[in-house]
Amino acid sequence: MQRDFMKLNILTSVILSTTLIACSATPPQTNLIEKKQTIQLVEQGRYHSNIFDESAAEIVTYDKKTQNTFVVNAESGKVDVVRSADINKPTLLSSLNIGADIQKHLNKQAGAANSVDVSDGLLAVAIEAENKTDTGWVAFYDTQNLTYIDAVYVGALPDMVTFSANGKQLVVALEGEPSDKNYALDPVGEIAVIDIDWQKNTLKTTVTRINFHEFNQGGTRFNELPEQLVLNGFQASVEQDLEPEYIAINKSSTKAYVSLQENNAIAVINLADKSIEKIMALGFKDHLQSGNELDGNNKDKQALLKNEPALGMYQPDSIAVVTIGGTDYVLTANEGDDRSDWLTDLSIADCEAGDYYFNLEDKACGDDIKLKDAFDGGIYKPSDQQNRLDLSNFQQGGIYQDAVKTLKFSHSATKQFGDLNADGKIDRILTFGGRSFSIWNVDAEQLIFDSGSDFERITAQKYGANFNQTHSKNKAENRSGKKGPEPEALTTGIIDGITYAFIGLERMGGIMVYNISDPANAQFVQYLNNRDLSVDPKDNIAKDANHVKTYNVDAGDLGPEGFRFVAAKDSPTNNPILIVGNEVSGTTSFYRIDSLAK
Repeated sequence: MQRDFMKLNILTSVILSTTLIACSATPPQTNLIEKKQTIQLVEQGRYHSNIFDESAAEIVTYDKKTQNTFVVNAESGKVDVVRSADINKPTLLSSLNIGADIQKHLNKQAGAANSVDVSDGLLAVAIEAENKTDTGWVAFYDTQNLTYIDAVYVGALPDMVTFSANGKQLVVALEGEPSDKNYALDPVGEIAVIDIDWQKNTLKTTVTRINFHEFNQGGTRFNELPEQLVLNGFQASVEQDLEPEYIAINKSSTKAYVSLQENNAIAVINLADKSIEKIMALGFKDHLQSGNELDGNNKDKQALLKNEPALGMYQPDSIAVVTIGGTDYVLTANEGDDRSDWLTDLSIADCEAGDYYFNLEDKACGDDIKLKDAFDGGIYKPSDQQNRLDLSNFQQGGIYQDAVKTLKFSHSATKQFGDLNADGKIDRILTFGGRSFSIWNVDAEQLIFDSGSDFERITAQKYGANFNQTHSKNKAENRSGKKGPEPEALTTGIIDGITYAFIGLERMGGIMVYNISDPANAQFVQYLNNRDLSVDPKDNIAKDANHVKTYNVDAGDLGPEGFRFVAAKDSPTNNPILIVGNEVSGTTSFYRIDSLAK
């Protein structure tokens, strides 16, 4: 499905005004931000699953009734129950075998557990079908006796669950991801709203599935689609292309905000009438603007941030919502994502018809490509010349000849959005992710704040040329050409009347803390990371009897994926805490949050 939007008016005047700004290198600054630190995170205990790089500690939630932490052990189809009354010594209490319970009670084969949340002693777990394109479930448990209550069908690939603040509804993101390698099956993306009647020992549920069918071409709401919405799924309708990833519900329990990661957008759901209010495209981050520098060179063995002629698709994974002054502000962790895993086996003709490119060296279809590969005829030589990107602006003699050549970008999105002046030449490459977190006024459809290049500057200041590592091995700045530090986990909390955001860097690791009480002027507070770069995780090669990689070396917490803020009134310590699930190291970490304002 192709949209026939005009390209001349899709980009903001801010982007158009920067087309002639020269690229400039900016070294890491030693005095990046000097603000009064009001809180401090202090690491306490860690629970080790001893499972390495198998998503053994992915999403976490906390039950104030039992003071237990529930940790998604994704690939096993289980949820680990960690006793956390003493956060200095968290221990494994039990494991809920969700897959076994689905088999026992529904006679169906389940796949990975993806998400977990708790409200008033009721635990909800999102679990996909063995074949992820089939209908999955939400399973419910009593947190006090850990007994299975029920499971309800919700849709293809339930990826995230969250309770409303009043506990009356559970909202589920149904990602509807296509089948691997060839898009043979592509379920529609949906949102499920489950009305909850939980009477402490009995549970009644009513499931409403909300789809995007009316937004399809020819549908009654197709004309409501924003022009900058990224739609690039292979032969996909709009409802197939949209893939709900993460959900945040406002404190009044009236609206749910849903990240559509691959589409670079947010959907707004009215929880009263269970309808889609609107879809908001997030637009693009101009990396030629001062403050938006990045390091896209993973080969120069140095931390060197500079402006680049690139537009970053924010593509948030985790999101959160805070209400300040009566206005809902949505926070996004701008991770980035591409569709290449689902394209590899497409034929050359199908590949190019989808605006992707066929890698002649790998003999595979893909969407992510580097400039240096696009200039290599042995890799990039579309059989249909209409599908070839005119990248002459980036070649020798072009106005952007000094642009970094190792930064990955989207072929399809660049073809659609990268020609700013309609002269047939690409003026910006479209890259994955924003390498930042952002704050949005979704009602006004405005970007209120973006952390710009903070994350790379702060980690470069701390680690120098060793920054932008990946999470499963030590290799200096091997993520620079991809998505940099890759912010993914995100949550918020109020301490002493001040609202804070906590953002996890999936690749480099660690936690960024910002004061967001004034959303338009958010301030950096702290960065901490217990990763030990003297220990290489790749040395962790042992496997157990079931061929599961075990965590024989301790390089610290790797791959923060899920955060849970616990307010002082609910905390086992009577002080606020932050719980972190680290999917690569398989560790669950507990941080005490000290107030320094008094």
